[in-house]
Amino acid sequence: MNAASPTPAPRAVCAAVLALALGGCASFSQDGGVDAVSAMTAERTGQDVRLPAASRAEQAETAVQAELARLLKEPLGADQAVRVALLNNRSLRASLAGLGVAEADLVQAGRLANPGFSFSRLSGGAETEIERSVMFDLVGLLTMPIRRDIEARRFEGAKLVAATAAVQLAADTRKAYFEAVAARQSASYAQQVHEAAQASGELARRMAQVGHLSALDQAREQAFSLEAAAGLARARHQALAARERLARLLGVWGEAADFTLPERLPELPAAPREAGNIESLAMQQRLDLRLAQLETASTARALGLSKATGFVNVLEAGYANTSKSGAPRENGYEIELALPLFDWGGARVARAEAIYMQAVHRTAGIAVDARSQVREAYSAYRTGYDIAKQHRDQLVPLRKKISEEVLLRYNGMLVSVFELLADARAQIAGVNAAIGAQRDFWIAETELQAAISGAGGVPLTLGSAVPAPAAPQH
Repeated sequence: MNAASPTPAPRAVCAAVLALALGGCASFSQDGGVDAVSAMTAERTGQDVRLPAASRAEQAETAVQAELARLLKEPLGADQAVRVALLNNRSLRASLAGLGVAEADLVQAGRLANPGFSFSRLSGGAETEIERSVMFDLVGLLTMPIRRDIEARRFEGAKLVAATAAVQLAADTRKAYFEAVAARQSASYAQQVHEAAQASGELARRMAQVGHLSALDQAREQAFSLEAAAGLARARHQALAARERLARLLGVWGEAADFTLPERLPELPAAPREAGNIESLAMQQRLDLRLAQLETASTARALGLSKATGFVNVLEAGYANTSKSGAPRENGYEIELALPLFDWGGARVARAEAIYMQAVHRTAGIAVDARSQVREAYSAYRTGYDIAKQHRDQLVPLRKKISEEVLLRYNGMLVSVFELLADARAQIAGVNAAIGAQRDFWIAETELQAAISGAGGVPLTLGSAVPAPAAPQH
């Protein structure tokens, strides 16, 4: 529809000015969302995260490398290993850099599409007609606050996803750390067993030479020595594999990969943690639940936008003028509106409603699963503590006492060498079981913390909500 008037339409001019003002308000933040991610990570792990800005990346990287060198110089504790991973893991840095994509979408949603300019020139005979027009996207202007709200929620969701990646990395690093220390401790014990078996085998060979040991007994001693050697080789490989898994999470290589681990696992705490209100705590701190709630709210907001633009999906207005040869210039305005003859927007609204109900049920399901996961994790934690404590306080001392008694009887020629060997094998299995129980407790403690504060050990991805309508392109 075209209309002519002596002067440009005031409303079109006002709309253009308002669009330029709103477009100028959209800008990027100073931290790119990393500060919020760092705060959520620190609340759950006690460690912050960093992503140096591109403008000062070199200076920040130098500071990070200095801190890494200091941490890797001493034997690593569990907290120090987590710190190294949060500073140096490249996958985490990639997740943090992804915040820039979500923020760019937010900034873009606050900017109106560029105006369209059209120019036409028609000539015939002695007459020439020139037409010029500038078009602005009015629907994009009117729905800009809603679109910015939707993208702001998505930006918040991206922060939650990045924080979940950081918390999950911290949990994975702690578990890998305890596995690596336990594997090293088992390898050290396997070395002691191997040395004792070699000494026993040499003694059996000498006793057989002087006729004090039968060929059968000597073969059994040799078999025990060979089994100990195989067990040592297996334990060394497991220690190397566990160390390399930890190194990958730490993001270290070269000289930095020569970090030192302690010889033994940490001691058990004096008392286990009480269950208390862990379910309600999980409802407050679970990042996957917060993300699901955010997506549900964002979907509801997008549903309102779908209803608002269901009938009017293209509405543009602008200034136009026409000039003809030998005639005064004609000024006016032009409005372009897509008529809802074939598509009344009902399908888009129904789709938005269905997606909203999906989000509602998904959020409720995540809450139910979270409560179950935290109860299961606490059961594993408490069981692991009880078993590890039993090994430490009862089984290992009892095995030691049994071995001392068997050795006394062997020296007094009251038991045979076979009973001595059987007791040695039982003691080896008992010590390895004690190391495994202590390792399992610390891993269960990490899993419990992840079930309360993180995502239950499951990495999160930003779900697909109802997309905000893009401004029409000219």
